[in-house]
Amino acid sequence: MASKLEEDFSCPVCCDIFKDPVLLSCSHSMCDACLQQFWKCKGSRECPVCRRRSSREFPPQNLVLKNLCETFLQERSQRASAGSEVLCSLHSEKLKLFCLEDKQPVCLVCQASKKHTNHKFQPVDEAAADLKEELNIRLKMFQKNLQDLEGAKLTYGKTAEIIKTQTQHTEKQINEEFEKLHQFLQDEEAARIAALREEEEQKSQMMKEKIEKMSREISSLSDTIRAIEEKMGADDITYLLNYKSTVERAQCTLQDPERDAGALINVAKHLDNLKVKVWKKMIAPVTLDPNTAHPDLILSEDLTSSLSRGREAYTPGVGGGVWCIEMVNMEQVLLLMVTLASQ
Repeated sequence: MASKLEEDFSCPVCCDIFKDPVLLSCSHSMCDACLQQFWKCKGSRECPVCRRRSSREFPPQNLVLKNLCETFLQERSQRASAGSEVLCSLHSEKLKLFCLEDKQPVCLVCQASKKHTNHKFQPVDEAAADLKEELNIRLKMFQKNLQDLEGAKLTYGKTAEIIKTQTQHTEKQINEEFEKLHQFLQDEEAARIAALREEEEQKSQMMKEKIEKMSREISSLSDTIRAIEEKMGADDITYLLNYKSTVERAQCTLQDPERDAGALINVAKHLDNLKVKVWKKMIAPVTLDPNTAHPDLILSEDLTSSLSRGREAYTPGVGGGVWCIEMVNMEQVLLLMVTLASQ
């Protein structure tokens, strides 16, 4: 009975239960979508069953048939849910086969329908086993990918921690190095200011002594001038009587004030090449690298000198040779840097 009803409620085009059925003038019914697709492929409005032409482009809905189909589907769904196993939603038959083309389980009636013409089928248990095996391969691949991603995430996390630790350690070293540089510059500044103050004190004391000497000479000379002027203002007899002593006093000669070329602060001594001098004192001693040293060189334990096999020992910065040239080049670089910095 169910199969007969299903046959009556099946579309002649798609062989499934009617969906939105329409009624043609020839009294045949089919799904609206199936009819429009058939007409589009055929190029003419004719009935797919009897080939009679339809005068209407949009046939009316068959509401009675639509309601009957919906009722039939509801009842079949209820019967299927009440049973012990899942049944075909179209035919209420057991799902025994799996359509390899549509990738869905079907019943024996579906297998014989036009919808599954030339399709390949496989028993449900075999299809489930094959598809589980296929999916299991993908599952293992995903699990492997997940494991790799988790490992990479863990590695990246450790790397991030190392980066953080490196940054903190390096920042601490930078701060320490700059503290040393600041302290060095402060000490160097204090030493040079002290040298300047010492020179100032020495030359100020020298100027003080010269000023005191000039004051004494000015006072003595002023007294001599006043005495001579008084003698010259006396009467002739008195003037002549005192002439000899007056002339002797007037013959006392004084040296002209000397100009001391070194009296001023030696600014050049304090400022000349100041940056170069300070930078050279900041340069660390050369440390030789045993990884890049020539095989014929024997390095000292403190890596500050080398001995060539069969030649005399050589310490960088002492004596001649290539290292001396490199040190000269370093001074030239420093001079260039100072010149650029001052521009």
